[in-house]
Amino acid sequence: MEIDYSKIKVIGFDADDTLWVNETYFRDAEHEFARLLSGYETENKIDQELFKMEMKNLEIYGYGIKGFMLSMVESAIDLSNGKIDNQTLGRILDIGKHMITHPVELLEGVEEVLHKLSGKYRLILLTKGDLLDQERKLEKSGLSDYFHHIEVLSDKKEENYKNLLEHLEIPVDQFLMIGNSLKSDVLPIINIGARAIHVPFHTTWAHELVKDEDNNGGYHTIDRLTEVLEFL
Repeated sequence: MEIDYSKIKVIGFDADDTLWVNETYFRDAEHEFARLLSGYETENKIDQELFKMEMKNLEIYGYGIKGFMLSMVESAIDLSNGKIDNQTLGRILDIGKHMITHPVELLEGVEEVLHKLSGKYRLILLTKGDLLDQERKLEKSGLSDYFHHIEVLSDKKEENYKNLLEHLEIPVDQFLMIGNSLKSDVLPIINIGARAIHVPFHTTWAHELVKDEDNNGGYHTIDRLTEVLEFL
């Protein structure tokens, strides 16, 4: 597929599961949560109910670990019909705290790519989630100095991207987004006339999955982040 990147001057990077590991810790937390609630339901049922609760609460809490923690607590109360004990609730909160304080694990090739591209392009970090949590992870990552601008968005839809690019005075044909989520990092960008490169992570949150009919292509998919250097 021939895609022209010659006009690109600004590159946006997603953070979670593009620069550092994130979703793996959510999967681990879900397994631990299901183990704590195993006396009330099967793991599959617990996973389903927790996801439903997350979707129900998304507009209230937004994305991030804190909202996930609250959804676990609420799911535990529902699944146990209000019989969940305080000790188990405390252990559920500990799952979330462990996620928040977990060391940041950079993905392969991240520093190499940022180092090489920062000399040629203006780099910005575009992520969504809890502001405090994302700021904490960025500080722990040691990557802050590579970025001219850092933005934590409430969501990553076409309107969010349009407003941000307009605010930063970035023409859409000069912007490239790199990320692991088709739903959040790629398709909205393609739809507003910018460029995108998809770097899949080995696990994806169900909320970020897209149907085949929603995906019309128009972007490159690569196996690892260092492959972006072949296009730029």
